[in-house]
Amino acid sequence: MANRSLLRIATRESPLALWQAEHVRSLLQQTHPGLLVELVPMTTRGDQLLSTALSQAGGKGLFVKELEQALLEDRADLAVHSMKDVPAQQPEGLALTTFLHPEDPRDAFVSNRHGTLAALPQGARVGTSSLRRQSLLAALRPDLKIALLRGNVGTRLRKLDEDEFDAILLACAGLRRLGMADRIREALDVARFIPAIGQGIVGIEARADDAHTRELLAPLDHAGARTRLAAERALNARLGGACSVPVAGHAVLQGAQLQLDAMVGSPDGRHVVRAKLQGAPAAAAELGVTLAEQLLAQGARRILSDLGIRA
Repeated sequence: MANRSLLRIATRESPLALWQAEHVRSLLQQTHPGLLVELVPMTTRGDQLLSTALSQAGGKGLFVKELEQALLEDRADLAVHSMKDVPAQQPEGLALTTFLHPEDPRDAFVSNRHGTLAALPQGARVGTSSLRRQSLLAALRPDLKIALLRGNVGTRLRKLDEDEFDAILLACAGLRRLGMADRIREALDVARFIPAIGQGIVGIEARADDAHTRELLAPLDHAGARTRLAAERALNARLGGACSVPVAGHAVLQGAQLQLDAMVGSPDGRHVVRAKLQGAPAAAAELGVTLAEQLLAQGARRILSDLGIRA
């Protein structure tokens, strides 16, 4: 990087992604007065392929590949991601350096006519793009009609408002960040509706050998978010880290212990394996691997195998 007082942030162009990038810019400039930070917006394949389920189009990595390529080609110095969109494996030469203070990890039930998920009438049409949400919904309410819903937050809300759906599921974090918390009719309890890996956490990626950028980012790192992600992402990696299977994992610090809840399910919700485990926060990654092994032993291996995933 020729100008050491300038940082370039690669970001998707969706309103939520731009909010997150602007938030990181603000934090950096507050922490380092005089630092110049510019955004490098770009459209990813995940933003373009809106008529196909992510699991069929290539997975969550579609939202980050272009940003990572910009880092590798020195067209940007850091990339800002929603951690639920970041695959378990990273390209060589890049590192997830920083995790911001977590936002609400829960899923949001959004509807114009019904106050709760339980209040939906039989056969109601619910929109989501997530196989995890689809599996959990189908397990809880097999009577519902679950349909594909892609696009940014505004697009999904517009389709709901145009009566294409009786309800949709989104992330509470995204709605809150966009000033749309009033659209949340019910924040779904994590005990029965386990969040996605990394949901609610913004992560920052940089080149592994860029010590200057990593030093500037260090004050922004949140230790609790890093611990939670260590457990959740280790769990996901051991389970294959694929977007083509419903996997959920949520870690929370409870006193001196870290509790990790997880599930693996079939897309139709007929087979769901759930387990939880507690351990020392310092051994978060080991906790994730251990819980993954328990899930595999309890039936998750067969679910994964049926979906063509070896774990």
